[in-house]
Amino acid sequence: MKIAITATGKDIDSTVDPRFGRARYILIIDQEGKVSEVIDNAQNVNAMKGAGIQTAKLLADRKVGLLMTGHCGPNAFTTLTAAGIKVAVAQSGTVKEALARLHGNEITFADEANVEAHW
Repeated sequence: MKIAITATGKDIDSTVDPRFGRARYILIIDQEGKVSEVIDNAQNVNAMKGAGIQTAKLLADRKVGLLMTGHCGPNAFTTLTAAGIKVAVAQSGTVKEALARLHGNEITFADEANVEAHW
């Protein structure tokens, strides 16, 4: 399963970006736990609207199975779950630390958005 983690930089030592739709980068992690792709999300960072939905579509197109981020709004959450992508919110620290929590079964999956629209 591919894992997407929002990040402020391009490697696993980067901090998890608390924003989903407006995250600066999204790291795609392969089954071996290595970064297989870095998505530059610049087009959505300053979008007037629809950043979460557009970013969710990027992940769906890449067949991601799990998203780890700080916050996810309702429109993005609906789009992600409709695409079959599980969402783990309230992530912090580095990408490497988030992956360690995942592998240690220390995360829970969200059943709803954890911020309001246009957060």
